[in-house]
Amino acid sequence: MSPRTRIRAGISAVVFALFLLHTARVLPLRLLDVVEAFTYDARVMLTMPDRADPKIVIVDLDEKSLAAEGQWPWTRDKLAVLVEQLFDRYHVRVLGFDIVFAEADDKAERLWRQLAGGVLADLPGLAERRAAIAADLDYDARFAAALRGRPVVLGSFFKPRLDPGEPALTGRLCAPLLDAASARLYDVRFVAARGAGGNVPVLQEAVPDCGFFDNPSVDFDGVYRRVPLLQAYEGAVYPSLALAVARRALGDVPVSLEFDPPEVRTSLHLERLRVGDRTVPVDAQAAAYVPYRGDNRTFRYVSATDVIRGAVAEPDLLRDAVVLMGATAAGYLDLRSTPVNKVFAGVEVHANLVDGILNGGIRQKAPYYDGIEALLLLAVALILAWAFSHLGAAWSSLLGFGLVGALIALALALWQGADFIVPLGVPVLFTLTLFMAHLLYGYFIESRRARSISKTFGEYVPPEIVAEMAERGGEISMEGESREMTVLFSDVRGFTSISERLDARELAALMNAFLSRQTAVIQKHRGTIDKYMGDAVMAFWGAPLADPGHGLHALEAGLEMLRAVRELDAEFAARGWPRLEIGVGLNSGKMSVGNMGSAFRRAYTVMGDAVNLGSRVEGLTKAYGVSILCTQSTRDAAPGDWAFRELDYVRVKGKQAPVAIYEPFGPKDALDPGLRQDLARHRGALKLYRAQQWDTAEREFALLARGERPHPVYALFLERIAWLRRHPPGPGWDGAFTFDHK
Repeated sequence: MSPRTRIRAGISAVVFALFLLHTARVLPLRLLDVVEAFTYDARVMLTMPDRADPKIVIVDLDEKSLAAEGQWPWTRDKLAVLVEQLFDRYHVRVLGFDIVFAEADDKAERLWRQLAGGVLADLPGLAERRAAIAADLDYDARFAAALRGRPVVLGSFFKPRLDPGEPALTGRLCAPLLDAASARLYDVRFVAARGAGGNVPVLQEAVPDCGFFDNPSVDFDGVYRRVPLLQAYEGAVYPSLALAVARRALGDVPVSLEFDPPEVRTSLHLERLRVGDRTVPVDAQAAAYVPYRGDNRTFRYVSATDVIRGAVAEPDLLRDAVVLMGATAAGYLDLRSTPVNKVFAGVEVHANLVDGILNGGIRQKAPYYDGIEALLLLAVALILAWAFSHLGAAWSSLLGFGLVGALIALALALWQGADFIVPLGVPVLFTLTLFMAHLLYGYFIESRRARSISKTFGEYVPPEIVAEMAERGGEISMEGESREMTVLFSDVRGFTSISERLDARELAALMNAFLSRQTAVIQKHRGTIDKYMGDAVMAFWGAPLADPGHGLHALEAGLEMLRAVRELDAEFAARGWPRLEIGVGLNSGKMSVGNMGSAFRRAYTVMGDAVNLGSRVEGLTKAYGVSILCTQSTRDAAPGDWAFRELDYVRVKGKQAPVAIYEPFGPKDALDPGLRQDLARHRGALKLYRAQQWDTAEREFALLARGERPHPVYALFLERIAWLRRHPPGPGWDGAFTFDHK
């Protein structure tokens, strides 16, 4: 793994760890909660149908009702009339009160008893009628009689905490859905209350059902997104108003808890409630997400006074309807903040839940929601780390936005197709955060380093190598170091005479054309231009990037440089310029490479004996009548199928140790068969020469010189043999020829 990849992986890991701590709630971040809530609300708004079950109706305690019937609370005899009208005149199916009747309505009765025992005590016949009149003024009893035997659900509420001295229970609750003993059979983390508020006993005794309308599961921002359908008090479990009303509407059906896998009663796997033949998805605390059908007044409303007076404009609206009674009048308005509106009637929240229980559409927080979120974060982290390590900024940006689109599409598909709520806000914000982190790192760190590398090496190294250097980053050092490398020297033959024939402008144009072509060849084969020295070029392989194939790449470049010179012949001839001939010398070995120079000027270059030998070898090309030479070390770097002509064993000026020099040809398969035969015969002639078998060696070189492919080196050895006959080297001779000039 390159340093760039490691850094990119590190960036992803740091951001991933921060978001994972939030997912695990070890380090909850409010911003992420806000974003997740926003994306949930957006999904609700985008997909709500804006229509509701027409048989779920709200009887509204509105301004019209207060003006007609008086301020709330109304006397219970008036409510008794309302109940009787709903069931006897309009034939509703079930009635639920989003109201709790916590105090007795005994003002009229107490006033009568006070009058009957005082100023009216001597009224004739009063004693006989006193009990009957008191009974008529017992409005709670009147209301209870209207409720008794009818499918009515009264409201109740629970308190998460109690103030000092506050009683735990006021009023009376209905029978629980699960008693304490049954609830203990389930390891479910029901929301537990410390206190409760019910109805006056006479009313609750008349009605077997009640349902709580408080919402202890309201989200951190006060928004009603989910409502617990069950809540625990003193160990027993009670239903919500919406659940109790829906249950009565279905015929007082049983309610049971369902787990996944079945029979595993653990809070981690509570999946749904079964209400008769309906299934209601819930979370681990038995809370359901409210399936909002639309904004305020999506459900049909009927004024309470119209019901009392039998003046409902559309009586069929109430026939067989599920009715909820609540308040929207100013001063009594039960307001809630919801995803669809920050000012939403509380009774309509219950209506939406009843609709969801009866008709479906309640969505479920996906099982293992936190695990899904963690996997999404990990997948995005890995993808973006890979992208920014291997792709350019443009492609990485497209991929980043593509990931955001894919996350949104996945969340919407599961929302609509499977009624699953999966994480969206956190993964999207994670993607954007990680994308920006990578982008900023690339802009401020990598691009600055790339510009620095490009500034330093851009003129000497091919663009793809500069890009690779920028990617590797930390592996690139400008400090001096010793490396196994290959150096190449090239020089134009007879440059002095060429420069005398051309004016300065033409000479500059010729050299620019020549050096541009030579530089392109060197960079094509991953070489680094060290410097231009007039008509000479110095290049090396193996730095700034390590190159295990430095010797082969240098040989390939050297041979192509010779071909590139010939490709210039036609252009030069057309411009009246002379034909160029060059000599190329190569050597491999240990070299010092780095940023070297003085306090005034420095350059990235190579130094050492191996470099000097490369320069000497280039100078020998003239002596042997060849265009390219390399040393034994460079020859050894070539593949076994390459052909070379060993020219000599020499001591160059300034070095005592002899070195073998070779003329490279390239792959053997590309050679003429006759040339391959000449190379083999030449090797044999050299062996005879070094064994001081002058006559045989002379005969071989002479035959080669008279062959179809004569070579200047054959004549050179014939002259050398003639001289050695006159000056025998003796038995300790190593076959090397010593040059006393560069």
